[in-house]
Amino acid sequence: MKDFFRTFFASLLALAVAGGLAFLLFFGILAVVGASSKPTVPSRAILVFDLNTSLVDGQPAPDPGQALDAVLSGSGAPTQSLPAAIDALDRASTDDRIAALYLTGNLRSAGPAQLTELRAAIQRFKAKKPVIAYNMNWGKREYYLAAGASTVYVNPVGSVAADGYASEPMYFGDAFKKYGVEVQVTRVGKFKSAVEPYVRDKMSDADREQVQKLLDDLWGDWKTSVARDRHITPEAIQALADTKGTLEADEALQAHLVDKVAPYDVVLDALKALAGRGPKDREFPQIALSTYAGIPDGVRRGRNRIAVLVAEGEIVDGEGRPGQVGGDSFSRALRRLRLDPTVKAVVLRVDSPGGSVAASELIQREVVLTRKVKPVIVSMGHLAASGGYWISTYGDRIFAEPGTITGSIGVFGMLPNVKKLANDHGITWDSVQTARMADVMTLTRPKTDFELARIQDTVDHIYDLFVTKVADSRKLSKDAVEAIAQGRVWSGQEAVKLGLVDQIGGLGAAERYAAKMAKVGDDYYISGPDVAPDAFRDLLVRLLQGKPREVAKAGPVDVLVGDFKRQFALLSSLNDPQGVYARLPYDLDLR
Repeated sequence: MKDFFRTFFASLLALAVAGGLAFLLFFGILAVVGASSKPTVPSRAILVFDLNTSLVDGQPAPDPGQALDAVLSGSGAPTQSLPAAIDALDRASTDDRIAALYLTGNLRSAGPAQLTELRAAIQRFKAKKPVIAYNMNWGKREYYLAAGASTVYVNPVGSVAADGYASEPMYFGDAFKKYGVEVQVTRVGKFKSAVEPYVRDKMSDADREQVQKLLDDLWGDWKTSVARDRHITPEAIQALADTKGTLEADEALQAHLVDKVAPYDVVLDALKALAGRGPKDREFPQIALSTYAGIPDGVRRGRNRIAVLVAEGEIVDGEGRPGQVGGDSFSRALRRLRLDPTVKAVVLRVDSPGGSVAASELIQREVVLTRKVKPVIVSMGHLAASGGYWISTYGDRIFAEPGTITGSIGVFGMLPNVKKLANDHGITWDSVQTARMADVMTLTRPKTDFELARIQDTVDHIYDLFVTKVADSRKLSKDAVEAIAQGRVWSGQEAVKLGLVDQIGGLGAAERYAAKMAKVGDDYYISGPDVAPDAFRDLLVRLLQGKPREVAKAGPVDVLVGDFKRQFALLSSLNDPQGVYARLPYDLDLR
């Protein structure tokens, strides 16, 4: 019997080793094949920008487990690096092999500030070559990008959304009470409403005021930009929003929102003509923008390095996960750039609603230290609020787009406990401690008045520190900062007026200004944002016939479920060691 088990387990081990070697060999062959098939740009090609993607400022690769899950389930939404897309559009506009740009599809996620930068790149392309835009249904984000195209098409049974912006936050206050979860809060700033979804059943008056102002600014920019593209007035667009909302194809044509109403085959014929093909040709030369972006342009770069570092996502204590800004990992990355003599300036690209105060302070300290040896220029993306503003405020110069969401200079502490919920199910706790405050952070009971007062003292101190830092870095009085703080969010265009931002401009403007401050003239190159290679996921994609399954478009139920997921993801990211946060007061979901 002993010999049997010895032989049995030896056989299992041999099979495992052989299987593992075969697995590695198989994926190694795929990697070699993939590496050998370098894409090329055909002559008179149409550059195809499929907007069915999520715009991101960086593009970190998920870990292997996330990659496997995303590919097998088809749940991984494709992402497009915004800087890479802009660079590709600018290169293609002067590339003799590219005949035109074709825009189609519906964005999965993108902020107004990101859209502004991308729209400007599309306009620069259009100044040199034709841009064709077609959709079955134009949403507000996609239409904002395409409104100034050479020709805007809509399908005969399609539509164009011009229904204004709305925000509909979700509130859990009554649900928490019903199920026995109590949330105690400490905060400074009447506009610091990040805690409200967990303790209220509707907006506070202060929150409603700031959301209304922000939406008015964003909608005003949308109307003005689209009106200029379509040679109509913002008032005409407002009238459409008030009376029709979403326009059917013929209505959109009559309102001058589109140039032509046509089915897809007519659009294909127009693209074929631009590519030098006839209607009877089955194919025409084309290349995806994502593919084109990955092809080196062969242009010799300058000698001086301007490094771009992207802070994208919740700011959390520690290393952080993909999609988060870890205080330890990000400050370490910034420190490496500070100590690297080849780096002449740093552009800090911020797209973050904030989060942990401790992590934000770690990062800000590195910004201050880096400024002492080389310029640090801040480029604000969609969000640079609360902790996102904390890490930005000491930049040598701050750039933002009109639709950037920033400010939110305020602090809060959120202290949940599950005592009633647990007790109702027969679960209790007891404790032994050596000091009155030893278990102040416990989730098993409410905080006493004494404990709440002490925590409020901490929150007050950090808020005063925040205001002081902004006053010092922005050369404003504390009273002036206090007047625009209180946790209130501002659009980029308002932030310039208030002195929180220096000037309107995107990442490219920030990069050029960094080169100017570094005194390197035109003899520089941009490194970053770093895009980590995602070889594991790429191999899995090839194995599974090219790409993940297309995810069905979200319906109303999917939107509701997504709201739940976002709120609970937010709760899971609250890991500050003191339980104190500088975070945007809500997740603004424009609809």
